[in-house]
Amino acid sequence: MRSIVMVAAGLAALAASSAAWGQSATSDLRRSGKIYHARVCPASNAPGVASCDARVVTDAKGNPLVHDRGTPNALPSGYGPSDLRAAYNIPAISATQRTIAIVDAYGYNNAEADLAVYRSTFGLPACTTANGCFRKYNQRGVQGSYPRQNTGWAQETALDLDMASAICPDCRIILVQADSASLANLAAAVRTAGSLGAFVISNSYSGGESGSTTYEAAYNQSGIAITASTGDSGYGVGFPASSNHVIAVGGTSLTRSSTTRGWSESAWSGAGSGCSAVYPKPSWQTDTGCARRSLADISAVADPATGVAVYGPTTKVSTAGWQVYGGTSASAPIIAAAYASQGTSSYAYPVQGTYAIRAYLNDVISGSNGSCGTYLCNAVPGFDGPTGLGTPNGLTAF
Repeated sequence: MRSIVMVAAGLAALAASSAAWGQSATSDLRRSGKIYHARVCPASNAPGVASCDARVVTDAKGNPLVHDRGTPNALPSGYGPSDLRAAYNIPAISATQRTIAIVDAYGYNNAEADLAVYRSTFGLPACTTANGCFRKYNQRGVQGSYPRQNTGWAQETALDLDMASAICPDCRIILVQADSASLANLAAAVRTAGSLGAFVISNSYSGGESGSTTYEAAYNQSGIAITASTGDSGYGVGFPASSNHVIAVGGTSLTRSSTTRGWSESAWSGAGSGCSAVYPKPSWQTDTGCARRSLADISAVADPATGVAVYGPTTKVSTAGWQVYGGTSASAPIIAAAYASQGTSSYAYPVQGTYAIRAYLNDVISGSNGSCGTYLCNAVPGFDGPTGLGTPNGLTAF
């Protein structure tokens, strides 16, 4: 049995029945079209400290919007599992028994219960401790002595759990919780994740490149596909996405269309991209506009204005509800789960296979995340910074 380990971190305005529960946005209020959104974890400029890359849809004052739970049989706003699998041509795998482990900073006591609501709402099979599908560990691989709770990082964890479930509903799930958001503790969690038999490790957080070489070795695990979100601040590079041993996951805006595919995508303006100042270019990258590591490698939906439905903490960890999320924290677990769904790779670093058979991806050719003037911030045919090689079109490229 192979394992995936994931480390952490609206289509339109929410329906009139949606309500703000009085939660204040953490910071960084922005707008995508008519949709406001804010980060759920405090930004960190401190060396060696990461911030999660989840963003929640809010009102114009930055109050996150929560779907009205009192409407009978009403599905929450935001894309659900069937939408995402249709957009990316991913079948619902039956009885794979692969394991997705999610490692995030801080604790989240209600993770299993909140995940159960998401899965039951969308008709996914139950994933519980009782049936052996769900397990939780601290960063030392111990089931118990979990870190203190943190609402923003718990929201990040809920997003990761739900996106993994959406793309690979028959996978088992492990949640590994790092003591804090320091890169040292997150790296320790990544090492623990690898020791648990991971097939994929997905990281939905980012920090600065400065000093990151101290922790980079934790992300160099041969035979394991390690995904990392590229960040939500537009053109610019963060770690661990800049490591040449990870799969850097950028972001798109995803909308329904009248095309044969039925969906269209453009680069999301918030998706991180660029040229590393620290890490060398991996052998499988051949773009010539960056002498070092270029990112992203691949992408999926991340724009909160075309966001995903998530059930998890709202005003505090113990108060749960439906919200719409975006950020490259959504795209990183989506891509990790795609690698899990495919499940095999003949490469030491599975991303090599994706570069080798890139024709089995949706090429994203419009949109921008900055004004660099090159493919590193503008979506173009073939490889580009914001969306990499493109988005999933089935599982062949994984």
